Amino acid sequence: MSKQNIFDNETFFEGYKKLREREVNANVLFEIPALFSLLPDMTGKEVLDLGCGFGEHCKAFVEKGASKVVGIDISEKMLEVAREENSDPAITYLNMPMEDLGGLDGTFDFVISSLAFHYVEDFKSLIENIYAKTRPGGVFVFSQEHPINTTYGNCDFERWTRDGNGEKIYVNLANYCREGLRESGWFVEGIKKYHRTFSTIVNTLAEAGFTIEKMIEPVPDEEIMRKHPEQNDLFHKPDFLVVRASKR
Repeated sequence: MSKQNIFDNETFFEGYKKLREREVNANVLFEIPALFSLLPDMTGKEVLDLGCGFGEHCKAFVEKGASKVVGIDISEKMLEVAREENSDPAITYLNMPMEDLGGLDGTFDFVISSLAFHYVEDFKSLIENIYAKTRPGGVFVFSQEHPINTTYGNCDFERWTRDGNGEKIYVNLANYCREGLRESGWFVEGIKKYHRTFSTIVNTLAEAGFTIEKMIEPVPDEEIMRKHPEQNDLFHKPDFLVVRASKR
């Protein structure tokens, strides 16, 4: 099974880092608020962060009362930033792919992942490993690119139909029910993502034993629309899917 480590590509890493440093981006406006709205009480909790990246979330969990946080990421470049900018005695950063989660010692009260699962080929095995690492009564929260977005790769058609003024009026969609590898360009060519339908995501969680508690497909509120009217296209299709599940 392939394990993509595009974040250690220098061109990709620098482009991604500059994107995340921008004051206004989709993560800040939509994904992070939705993700953090689903957090459980962190007091005294032991936390596992899958694809922890720069470690900002790990640091935030400690500030919210977590007693122990383990952040894993396949990218050593990302972890270098995490150790430099978001270290804490309660945080341990490990350089490992989440596909190898079964080899990690211990179990956790809370498992979280932000925008990483669409890079993983074997979603079923990953979710089964997460279930095994989640303690009874524990909570699992994750975000990923929305399935409507992951269906696109280097497609040979325009994603949007526009009016005479160039305004987006609706989304063009194809091959949604054909799951599997999609390749596209984002800072560099050949980025590999794996498309799964909404039903596959939900059923995989349920079949592993998780109880699904809440889902969010973030869209702009009135304040965001006043400040950032260009985000109106999210009413045609959301960028993200955010899920909270529990292990009963």
